[in-house]
Amino acid sequence: MPRSAFVNLPSPPCCPALLTLALTGGPLQTLRRLLDQHGSSADALAAGPAGWQAAGCTPAQRKALAKPDADAWARAVTWLDADGHQLIGWGDPDYPPLLRDSPNPPLALFIAGDPARLWQPAIAIVGSRMPSAGGRDIARDFAAALVGHGLTIASGLAAGIDAAAHRSALACSGSTYAVIGTGPDLVYPRHHQQLQAQIAAEGAVVSEYPPGTAPRSGQFPARNRLLAALALGTVVIEAAERSGALITARLASEAGREVFAVPGSIHNPMARGCHRLIREGATLVTHSADILEGVANLAGELACALQTRLQTPISPVPSGQHPAVTPPDPDYQRLWDALGYDPTGMDLLIERTGLTAASLSSMLLLMELEGRVSSAHGRYTRT
Repeated sequence: MPRSAFVNLPSPPCCPALLTLALTGGPLQTLRRLLDQHGSSADALAAGPAGWQAAGCTPAQRKALAKPDADAWARAVTWLDADGHQLIGWGDPDYPPLLRDSPNPPLALFIAGDPARLWQPAIAIVGSRMPSAGGRDIARDFAAALVGHGLTIASGLAAGIDAAAHRSALACSGSTYAVIGTGPDLVYPRHHQQLQAQIAAEGAVVSEYPPGTAPRSGQFPARNRLLAALALGTVVIEAAERSGALITARLASEAGREVFAVPGSIHNPMARGCHRLIREGATLVTHSADILEGVANLAGELACALQTRLQTPISPVPSGQHPAVTPPDPDYQRLWDALGYDPTGMDLLIERTGLTAASLSSMLLLMELEGRVSSAHGRYTRT
């Protein structure tokens, strides 16, 4: 792409070519193909009209690649200039591995907050926007229990079950992120403005849509595929027979993720969707332990991806010896040094390491899955 194409456009704090691709719109498959063929966003943009057409880009996409919309560009640059805002592209090594391996992953992610949250083992909790009081309590209880086991809570920031799960994770000083169906600068529903700001400050808010993208009905099922793919599994709590939560569950199954459903009263219309999922093969869950057992294998794959990203393979353990950690970073060594063979609670680990509860929970879960740490009643020991 000629340099003149960016004349009079403000420079973003990311690769201009990546931002151009992210603003292009249209079929994702053609843009990913363009990137795969040329290796980088800059080379993909430099391929010019002939290269874009060869990759299958539509006329509208070729027009957008040749001349980005100035208003959309300016709005995106303004958003990206703010602290804690960034754009992660398909070719970026920090692109979440579970999302990369899913059906129809997005070309790029606009993230407000900590992008590392998307690498943490997460469970998606979804359900009715108008749950019963009991349904809200179940969402809170499951979120709190899963956070206590070191898992991140993912949801869609919708009213009802989504919001209850996010708030419970935050109240427990746990990790949570929201996948939204609008631009990252907008709040939907509007009364979740404070909640969205808190999630961005303490976790992450994620969108595939550029800043300024208003809510439209088709964007929320598309958002659900990201939520389903990023998480190890999806828990459905109170859902009607036709609901967005069931769409998320279907997408999770198609992405090779575990689907869990909480049963309810046969007289509760909001339980019919969960009962349908159970009939169709979803795992019936009444306790967080049911979920941990179901996602153990995929969590191990995520741990391997993280170790590969950090380029720190784990050394084999000599026979007859206790495992010694080769940590991905110094934080893991501090945690290993803080652990002993007597049960140690989270408060004491925080004091010994200086790390946050959210970081420790995620690290402890990975070490537990590797067989290096055991836990009982919220206390941890070396194995």
